[in-house]
Amino acid sequence: MQLIDFDGSNRGVVAIQEALQIAEDKGLDLVEISPNAEPPVCKITDLGKLKYQSQKKAAEARKNQKVVEIKEIKMRPNIDTHDYETKMKAVRRFFDEGDKVKLTLRFRGREMAHMELGMALLNRVREEVATIAKVEAEPKLEGRQMMMVLAPR
Repeated sequence: MQLIDFDGSNRGVVAIQEALQIAEDKGLDLVEISPNAEPPVCKITDLGKLKYQSQKKAAEARKNQKVVEIKEIKMRPNIDTHDYETKMKAVRRFFDEGDKVKLTLRFRGREMAHMELGMALLNRVREEVATIAKVEAEPKLEGRQMMMVLAPR
């Protein structure tokens, strides 16, 4: 097997018994780093220290990762212009934070007869945010609601 010393220097190909003896003489452990390599690679190190470092590395990776949330914006097909602008300001803020946005249009009563108004509104939203977002789920009708999911670029 290929042996790497505790200070990182390469010892070359060494017999297993000899590597175990070297590790025992130094009061350290023989750890298999790459079992699938030809020949396998082992390192003389302190196993407790190695486990501690790998835990620290995993914790650091978890700390730096961003959880993408799906924020929902609810609208009606006959939304007023100021209300629409307020909702769009919130949508842009969500994209700046790196979150996805689910736009939900709720139809009530006779609004069901005018689905094209809802589709036009969702297309208007799509065009406004085309530079900062992409459509992840096309607008689809589920019962009395029309939904579309947008993700930041």
